Amino acid sequence: MADQTELQDGVSPETDELASTLMGDALDLLAAGEPFGVLLAVQTSSGEVKSYEFEDDGPEACLEAARVRVGEVVGAKRYALVYEGAVELGDEGFADALLLEFGERGYHSYSAYSLVDGKGSGDGFSWTDPAPAGEVDPLL
Repeated sequence: MADQTELQDGVSPETDELASTLMGDALDLLAAGEPFGVLLAVQTSSGEVKSYEFEDDGPEACLEAARVRVGEVVGAKRYALVYEGAVELGDEGFADALLLEFGERGYHSYSAYSLVDGKGSGDGFSWTDPAPAGEVDPLL
């Protein structure tokens, strides 16, 4: 893991595209009612995107396995991972959400979430624009 003080701020267009694409794919799965655990996309320095799904364990174990896999991909340059969860909305309690973590070698890593409603209802499914959820530990 890189020294946090050496990391650049911001998000490259390539990382933004990788994260947006994975988030869109996960939203499509939720709209269709297709279950998934943790989805991971890792782009290598050659531009190849490798996709993984972790679902054969509990949610936390799948998330940890996905985070470990990022560092195992040879030539990994950037990554995005998504999973279902919930976010606290103050007095309103918790709401279902799709959570996203993303980062790139040499940059700070970030998280975001979209609130979701109507899973499995096709056109009745709704989501909010992604909202920032803060920095996370970089995986590259």
